Amino acid sequence: MMNQYIKELEQDPFDPDEFVERMVRRSMQESRLQDDQFDPEMIHDIFTQAIQDLKVLQERQERKCARLEQSVQEEEKLYAAKLAEIMDQHTHCVGVFSALDERMSRCGGRALDVGEKLGAARAPRARAAAARDLLSHLSHFLSPGPVLIDLFNDSSKLNEAADVIQKLHTIAQELPPDKFEVAKKKIEAKYDEIERNLIEEFVKAQNQGNMAKMKEIANIMTNFKGYSQCVDAFIETSQMNTLLGKDIFSAVLPLCKKNYTIISNVFPNPDQVMSKFVLNIFHLKLQKYIQTKLADKNDVEKYLRNLYDMYTSTQRVCDELVLAGLVSAEGNTTTGDLRRDALVNGAMAGANDGYASLEIRRLKAAMSNALNTYYTDKQHVKKPIQGGGFQELRREFQARTNINVAQIENYGGETFLSEQLVQKMINDAKTSFTRCKTLCTANELSGTTVALLEVVIQHLLIEHVDYALDLGLQSIPIADSKSPPPQIYFFDIVKQANKIVRMFEEHYQESVLTCITRPLATDGINSARQRRSSATKQNDCMQRKTAIMDQLENKLDVGLDRAITAIVSWVRMHLQNEQKKTDFKPEGDIDTLASSACLAVVNYLNNIMDKIHGGLEGDNLHAVTLDLAVRLHRIIYEHLQNYQFNSAGAMIAICDVKEYRSAVCGRGARAAPAPAHALFDALHALCNLLLVKPENLHQVCEGETLAELDHSILNSFIQLRADYKSHKLSSFLKGLS
Repeated sequence: MMNQYIKELEQDPFDPDEFVERMVRRSMQESRLQDDQFDPEMIHDIFTQAIQDLKVLQERQERKCARLEQSVQEEEKLYAAKLAEIMDQHTHCVGVFSALDERMSRCGGRALDVGEKLGAARAPRARAAAARDLLSHLSHFLSPGPVLIDLFNDSSKLNEAADVIQKLHTIAQELPPDKFEVAKKKIEAKYDEIERNLIEEFVKAQNQGNMAKMKEIANIMTNFKGYSQCVDAFIETSQMNTLLGKDIFSAVLPLCKKNYTIISNVFPNPDQVMSKFVLNIFHLKLQKYIQTKLADKNDVEKYLRNLYDMYTSTQRVCDELVLAGLVSAEGNTTTGDLRRDALVNGAMAGANDGYASLEIRRLKAAMSNALNTYYTDKQHVKKPIQGGGFQELRREFQARTNINVAQIENYGGETFLSEQLVQKMINDAKTSFTRCKTLCTANELSGTTVALLEVVIQHLLIEHVDYALDLGLQSIPIADSKSPPPQIYFFDIVKQANKIVRMFEEHYQESVLTCITRPLATDGINSARQRRSSATKQNDCMQRKTAIMDQLENKLDVGLDRAITAIVSWVRMHLQNEQKKTDFKPEGDIDTLASSACLAVVNYLNNIMDKIHGGLEGDNLHAVTLDLAVRLHRIIYEHLQNYQFNSAGAMIAICDVKEYRSAVCGRGARAAPAPAHALFDALHALCNLLLVKPENLHQVCEGETLAELDHSILNSFIQLRADYKSHKLSSFLKGLS
């Protein structure tokens, strides 16, 4: 059992309750009798024995623990003694190391001192040896005849020969020319020969892609006068057979990036070499390409297009180089960085000199050709417009006397305005302004912009729109008694003119203003001067635009007034000639319908209102519809004053007024301004006075619509009644007077 107890007690984790439970179960099984009974005394004996066994185990474990603790204490003493011994040894080693270090320092100092003394003693000897060698080489140059030295004739010793000849060349500069002229010439000749050989070897190494040898030769060449020639040879070889395609601009950046890597690894001053590399591309390669492209100036349009393409392509290449860090936007003379604008100007080589006059001439020609083509297609020959007092006097005389002085030409309704033509002209102008903004210098930009704007105004607004308005003004008919209803095409002209003016305004904002307000110089004096010039030119452009707009607006106003006059004049004459007295004083029963004269006028007015609403908008539509309504109201009011009305005739008059009101005032989206409705409402109320019973006249006259009218107007209308005298209506009117 002892072994069993030890196994159970060594379990991890140990549960004492579970241990007791297991003992109970075992004791129950051992003491079980028949019929599931158990012997309690046996259980007691089992537990007593178990307790004694556990006590024995406890004593045994305590003795074992004591032995282990004693063993640990003895081992700790041994380890402590050993550790103390090791610490003593470590302290001794540290002391020995410090002593050795101090001794090594003293030895090193002595060795350094000895080395310096040896070096000081060796340097003069080395210099003396070098001087001896140089003097030996110099003696060969001082000797008569050719120089025959293996060092200068062995190509494998070119680098050593270069070092010697460079030093000899420096010495020769100090020799007096009288005694050593021949030697100096020999040294100079050999110097040039070795320099050429070095450059040839450099180019050979470059063709072979041997950058190590290139770098070695470049470092040697830095002490030679021909170092720049070495750089030039590298650039020439690198750019040979490159930039030859149709679009050489796209090949510039890859070429520069590729060679920048080589330059950085080969040359001791890569930034300056790279600047020269880029400068060579722009001042030689691109300049020659651009000059070839711009050689033909006979076709101005093509020349300007090529000039713009070349300039913008050059700018794009410069911007790419700036982003790649190969070119500076502002430049730096100290480090040799290239300035972007200087590169562009160098490549263009003054190709854009005189650009402004060419652009102005091209735009004039393009717009003139567009106008001539348009009028030729219309089979129209432009003629001078008779303006001023004579033309106005002739129209006034013809209108007053009803005598046709001259036939008015309406050109079959042709407006002589074309949005397609204007769009083409604006596109041409937009191209010019875009080029102007790019190609003009800051000093030229404002003046060129004003000149281009003047060309646009002259051809687009004056020679096209203003001319069409003049023709439209002349084509507005003058109504007479024998003529059919006048056809008014001026509203179509107004519609197209407004669209064209809006197109011009958009073009002005997008192209003209952006040219004048282009970013200017940043330095103080130039910036202030250019800002003042820009502000002045911008003001000039605005004044010129305002002046021409006022001119066009005045002609539009005159034309609209003439059109309205022609309309109301025809209405007046038609009613005078076609309206019969029996229309408003019929005999017998008739259908209450509008009169035939009224229906003819209304049919004409409906057509006119369609044209007005189709051609005008905004304030113009508001003003014209109101003016037409006011004038027609006056015509109809005065016309009704010429007739007498019985009851049936009064109903016809009321129907006529309703028709007039419907045609002139409209409804919904086409409703005329409120004053027009008020006028015809009042006229309708006046016509009711012709129909109402005599005893109700006072009540009607005091109604809301007629109460504000002058009593003389009410009296004059009531006197138009056919029963005015028979019913002695004058007595009814005493209260109104």
